[in-house]
Amino acid sequence: MSYKTILVHLDRESHAKERIRIACQMAIAEDAFLIGAAMVGVSTLTFQQAHIDEKDPVIASHLRFLHDRAGAFVKEFEEQAKKMGVPSFEGRIVDGEANQGISLLSRFADLVVIGQTDLHETSPVVAPDFPEYVMMNAGRPVLIVPSSFGKEVGKRVMICWNASREATRAVADTIPVLRRADVVQIAMFNIDKEPDVNAEHAGHDLAVYLARHGINVEVLPPQVDKNIGSAVLALAEEQSCDLLVMGGYGHTRFREFLLGGVTRTVLGDATMPVLMSH
Repeated sequence: MSYKTILVHLDRESHAKERIRIACQMAIAEDAFLIGAAMVGVSTLTFQQAHIDEKDPVIASHLRFLHDRAGAFVKEFEEQAKKMGVPSFEGRIVDGEANQGISLLSRFADLVVIGQTDLHETSPVVAPDFPEYVMMNAGRPVLIVPSSFGKEVGKRVMICWNASREATRAVADTIPVLRRADVVQIAMFNIDKEPDVNAEHAGHDLAVYLARHGINVEVLPPQVDKNIGSAVLALAEEQSCDLLVMGGYGHTRFREFLLGGVTRTVLGDATMPVLMSH
């Protein structure tokens, strides 16, 4: 398999520049079509349902401002993609707010690249739960990029493995990246407590599966820790990893972005890109 369409979310340059760089690099490596999507930030359906007149001068002026701002994000993306030599790309201005808009567009892409929430520089058009929402609703692998990463992605990869459905999905979704990695490490935390998992063979079986794909794999000694989220990030830092791969866990029957503790910790505190699938 390979990524033929990659989608990257666009917003202001201080947030988006690094994720655009990584998306461009991945598009070049995969010979993929790259779509940069900037959301206007408010859906016209909101105005229709609230019976607000979009032709009202004040409302119309605000909508023009939002549209022009999205257009500026697209222009920055197109300039960066052209400069980096991406063979095929397009920028889109999309009506709607970011959570639902990017999640819907994601269903026509093989990989989605978005930014980590920056609580020190909040956005008026991107909700704080944006990464969680997209991960839970896109139906596609989601690469979450910290704005200050600044390195190449995918040379040293760590898989957080517990043999769950979500982790299995994440590994399969990442195979195009894993094939190009110098080394892929399998890390297991409290694996002996996982139900229906043969702890003795879990890492070995995954390593054999990946080796058949031509991937250079190393199984790390099983880890035991009460705070798995923090332990995962500490181990990834210790191993100088530039990509963390793991399943994204949530409880949609209560709330679409109510996440498990490990997922929330990794999404909030990771200093390297994280690829999650749900």
